[in-house]
Amino acid sequence: MDIDVPTSFDERDWARPVDGGPVRFAVLGLGWFAPDVAIPAIEESDYCETTVVVSGGREKAERVADEKDVAHALTYDDYADGEASDAYDAVYVCTPNALHLPHVETAAELGKDVLCEKPLEADGERASKCVEACEAGGVELMTAYRMHTTRSIRWLRDVVQDGAIGDPVHTRGAFSYNLVAAGEDMGQWRLNPDLAGGGPLMDLGVYPLNTSRFVLDADPEAVHATTVEGPDGFDGLEKYVAFTMEFPDGQVGECDSGYQVAGDNYFEVGGTHGRIRVDVPFNVDADRTITVSKGGEEQTVTVEEPSEMVEEFDYFATGVLTDMDIEPDGRHGYEDMRIADAIYESGESGGRIEL
Repeated sequence: MDIDVPTSFDERDWARPVDGGPVRFAVLGLGWFAPDVAIPAIEESDYCETTVVVSGGREKAERVADEKDVAHALTYDDYADGEASDAYDAVYVCTPNALHLPHVETAAELGKDVLCEKPLEADGERASKCVEACEAGGVELMTAYRMHTTRSIRWLRDVVQDGAIGDPVHTRGAFSYNLVAAGEDMGQWRLNPDLAGGGPLMDLGVYPLNTSRFVLDADPEAVHATTVEGPDGFDGLEKYVAFTMEFPDGQVGECDSGYQVAGDNYFEVGGTHGRIRVDVPFNVDADRTITVSKGGEEQTVTVEEPSEMVEEFDYFATGVLTDMDIEPDGRHGYEDMRIADAIYESGESGGRIEL
C-alpha cells in the first residue's frame, strides 16, 4: 500500500499571506447553530470577528449580543434598512433556506461580501437570484460547504485526483438522522416546505451530493432518484431519498438521506485500484476515521484536525482579503440546487433526468 494516511492535518493547503482585516461579520439568524457553533468559530479564527448580530426579534438579538460580547444587535428590518452598516464588512447568513435570498440581496446592495449557509436557497431559481444579486453588487458569495475546508476531505480529494486509487469509478455517501425517534419538534422550520424547500435532501443529503462533486472535481450530467413521502408531520416532504448521479467520465455517485431511518454518516470513493472511506465526515468537528483498501491491504486511521468551521471562516476571509478564488462560490451553490430540483423531479416521475 502506497497511500500515507496522516494521523493529523497540520497545514492549510490554501494558506497565503493576508494583509489587512479582520473581516467584520454581521451574523444573521440566531438559532442554535450561529450562537453555539458559528460565533465561537469566528472568535477562534485568525482573520474574522463578529461585530453585529441580527435576529427576527430585538430581545433575542440583544441577548445574544450581550452573551457573545458583540457591539451591535439588530432586527431583520434594521438590517434591511442599512442600520449599523459601517460596523461590518461581510454577512454570514444562517436563516432558514427560503429566507436567504432577501438577506443576500440586502448585503449585495450594501456592498457586503456574503458567506451563506448551505443550501444556497430553497430551489434553483431562488439560488440563481442570489448569484445574480452578488455579481451585480460586485461582492463575493461563498456557499458554506464545510467539507471544502475540512482538511481530511481536502486530502481525500487530492489523493483521488493524483490517481492514488487508480481512476475513480464511484462515490457513495449517506447522511441520515432519525429526528422522529429522537423526539424532535415536528413543527421546526426544516419540516416546513415553505421554509426548507424540501426534506432531508435539502438539510443532509446535500453533503454527500456536494462532496461527490468536490472530490471528483466534476458535475453530474443526469440523476435518477427515489423519494419516499413522510407520514403525518412531514407536511408533504420526503422522509427518505436515494439518488444516483452520472458524471461525464463515467463515474457514478450513489447517495441517500433520511429523517426516519437509523442514522448514517459516511463517504467513500472507489477506484480501479483501491477504495478510501471516511466515517462520520459530515458532523461538525466529528472524530473521523479514514480507511484505505488497496492491493489486498487495509489501513484505518483516526485523524485529528482543527475545527472545519474555523477553517471555513478563515478560508472565506482569505478569499476576501487576497486574490484567492473561493471554490464553493455562489455558482457552485446554485449547481447543487439545480441538481436537487432534478432529484425531486426524478423522484416524482420515476425517470432519469438529464441536467
